[in-house]
Amino acid sequence: MGKTKQVYEINDLKLNAEDLMLCETIFHNANGYIGVRSCFEEGYPDGCDSIRGTYINGFYDIAEMKQAERLCGLIEEKQTMLNVADTQTILLYLEDERFSMFEGTVISSRRWLDMEQGITGRYVHWRSPSGREIELTVKRMASLCQLSLFTIEYRVKALNFSGRVKLVSRHLGEVMNYSNANDPRTARESVRYLYPEKAVVKDGASYLVSRTSRSGLEQCTGVKNILSKPCGSEVRLNGHSAEEVMEVPVGPGEEIVLVKYSVFADSIRAKDCLESAVAEMDKALGVPLDVHYEHQRSYLENYWDNCMLEIDGDEELNIAVRYNMYQLLQSAGKDEYCNIAAKGLSGEGYEGHYFWDTEMYIEPFFNLTNPEITRSLISFRYRTLDKARENARLLGHKKGALYPWRTIAGSECSGYFPSGTAGYHINGDIASSIIFYYLATGDFELIAEMGAEIVFETARLWIDMGCYSDGRFMINEVTGPDEYTCLVNNNYYTNVSAQFNLKWASRLYHMLKASGRLGDIVDKIGITEEEIKEFERAADHMYLPYDEKLKINPQDDSFLQKKVWDLSGTPKDHFPLLLHYHPLTLYRHQVCKQADTVLAHFLFEDAQDMETIRNSYYYYEKITTHDSSLSTAIFSIMASKLGDVDRAYHYFGNSAKLDLFNTHKNTKDGIHTANMGGNYMAIVYGFAGLRIKEDGCHFAPLIPKQWEGYRFKIRYRDSSLLVEVGRTETRFTLVSGRPQRIFVYGREYELKYTPIAVPMR
Repeated sequence: MGKTKQVYEINDLKLNAEDLMLCETIFHNANGYIGVRSCFEEGYPDGCDSIRGTYINGFYDIAEMKQAERLCGLIEEKQTMLNVADTQTILLYLEDERFSMFEGTVISSRRWLDMEQGITGRYVHWRSPSGREIELTVKRMASLCQLSLFTIEYRVKALNFSGRVKLVSRHLGEVMNYSNANDPRTARESVRYLYPEKAVVKDGASYLVSRTSRSGLEQCTGVKNILSKPCGSEVRLNGHSAEEVMEVPVGPGEEIVLVKYSVFADSIRAKDCLESAVAEMDKALGVPLDVHYEHQRSYLENYWDNCMLEIDGDEELNIAVRYNMYQLLQSAGKDEYCNIAAKGLSGEGYEGHYFWDTEMYIEPFFNLTNPEITRSLISFRYRTLDKARENARLLGHKKGALYPWRTIAGSECSGYFPSGTAGYHINGDIASSIIFYYLATGDFELIAEMGAEIVFETARLWIDMGCYSDGRFMINEVTGPDEYTCLVNNNYYTNVSAQFNLKWASRLYHMLKASGRLGDIVDKIGITEEEIKEFERAADHMYLPYDEKLKINPQDDSFLQKKVWDLSGTPKDHFPLLLHYHPLTLYRHQVCKQADTVLAHFLFEDAQDMETIRNSYYYYEKITTHDSSLSTAIFSIMASKLGDVDRAYHYFGNSAKLDLFNTHKNTKDGIHTANMGGNYMAIVYGFAGLRIKEDGCHFAPLIPKQWEGYRFKIRYRDSSLLVEVGRTETRFTLVSGRPQRIFVYGREYELKYTPIAVPMR
């Protein structure tokens, strides 16, 4: 097989608002610290909707959370990600004619994302109303090597005229967040969060410092324009904005190039934002743009080598899968001050909040490809552990920590507690993710430094909130992953994840004790042998609902008592259900927004026998809407486990192209990062059947009939493994590192430097 294509492109751009905003998301630039939506530099005509956003991961303000009644513990304020200064605006004039794709004639146009080079591009061949023709080529980059840096390379080539070309580069500090009162996934009200603090020009660069209204944070953006042809321009300040007008003569065939450097700094990470931005600008200008491009290419060469995944027989699907993996890199926070928002850094959907998505859907990808990123994501949860302790006390728990359902800085930001705060399973998710990371990497240092403390404190929470009834440990009044069923007793997913959390708390305690590393944690949080025994008792007596008649795990104690929702009789335009039916109507039916018990059977498969898993899968499939983007990938994985490869492939396809084809009709608000992680898992954990357990890597590969083969690399412990699945056999190769024990279809192999070929079943 040849090298997989690494470019996604669209030709002959559509200029309606829906397609424009979709492209703003699809072609956004981000690096885990900053994100810039891909709007036209020149903007759109008045009245054309746009989300012209630039974001800093972890940077937020506090907004009022309006509650109808003041009840104890209800959240009254929230954190929200901010749109910071607009540095992407560039206006182009040919003599007195302003360039706009909505005027004159667009002869040809295209946009592209080059995932090998780490840039987005835009090309326009345009004729002005008076007949002047130009070629415009724009390249954008959010640097993966200097995280503060965003660049625009703006090339204008005159084709058939002589005259003056004017470029107006703007740096706009007066910005607002996007709002939509009709969509619960976006902010409902337009609120001003950022206020001018300082505007200065230094060495030909403009710097705008803004402060938040309530969170006490500051951020600074810096802009420097470099034109290929001298023009004698200067930067002018106008309030909290800056502008530079550059005018030069051109002749037919002549090209001028503007390189616009933007840098970002914030007070979460820097003592003096302005000082930090100036230093970052000096660093950016210290090397030519081509060198920045080369650093970007080199970084991505290593990234793609680590997470190599190719499919034989479907190039379109290859691109979609690659696109998803690229977006995960763009979205992932690279320091302890931030995490991964549900929409990454591509838009303002869900107000930039972090959910359980990170742990259950995205970290499994990084565990196998770039575990250092997972380590950074865990460090964020450790940094906010004290906030989780405070949150537990707010909800009446005397011991332990309860992580918020949605947050930026660590405090709960969910205003609707039945489907938000009540999602206690996030504790089990975070604890489990630490264990999954440890099993994949063997990084015991992380366990000793921060992982064990999180696992202990989340385990304490289960003991505090649970109770015994008839000798069984019960967990009441919680909400599982399925948000169409809220405030129930003994949600299966919650209980089995709590059981896993409690068992591993005991396991880690004894591992730390044996290694001589327990003392510091005991001194810090006072964990005792008696607590550990209580953890073990609760785990051993955990109640996991089971229905003898159907031989399934009911989603909760009351789920099977409800009437089944008539999905076939529901109008197609009434999906997603949450936008068309009152929550109480949904809560009174057997209907699932997403995988719940089915997800539990994937993550904690050893808790049940195969018959129960199979029966549960086909029962819940009939009543699941997949209104959540987190769902189809999980159903694909579990169909693979059951050997139902056609069904697995169906669900996989829905997951792979969700954003590129805008199947949920809301990609304009941002990408669906959890689904992107799930899509990777649907191949590696699904079709390839990977499970990482204490005794090694387990595989059970199968192949869809639509493919000729597929291959991927994973990092396991301190080794790199190549897995190549074909029609007749699967080949396992130790690429680097020490030999590893693997299991294929339950049989044990010692993988050394001679590849192992195992016949397909």
